[in-house]
Amino acid sequence: MINFCADAYKITETEEVVRAVSMTQMVLVIVGMFAVEAPALAGDALKGEIAITCTNPASGTSWQLRIDYVRGTADSNPARISDAQISWHDSTDGGNYTLDRRSGELTVVVASSTGGYFLHHRCKLEN
Repeated sequence: MINFCADAYKITETEEVVRAVSMTQMVLVIVGMFAVEAPALAGDALKGEIAITCTNPASGTSWQLRIDYVRGTADSNPARISDAQISWHDSTDGGNYTLDRRSGELTVVVASSTGGYFLHHRCKLEN
């Protein structure tokens, strides 16, 4: 039988300091990686408020749609903003709006007791 000495496995004070410094450095590197990536992940959050021009293809009427990425609003209404689309509900007209961020297609769905209707508009998006 082999008899191990308990002192053989004791960690010296120097080893504890080295281990603590190594752990701190690793945490700082990980935090630094997230700090560098955060602006890239935020993407649109850095834009603040922008105005997009939308047009009704049937009538040719144009108007400005304001998107505030910081507040998460579209025309001052709370909005769900993702990489693919921006959607919101406008309580003044009852419309549910969805803007496809890739194509610029703006779809409005208005519900009513007779079935409701859809409207399709085109918006000029910035790249």
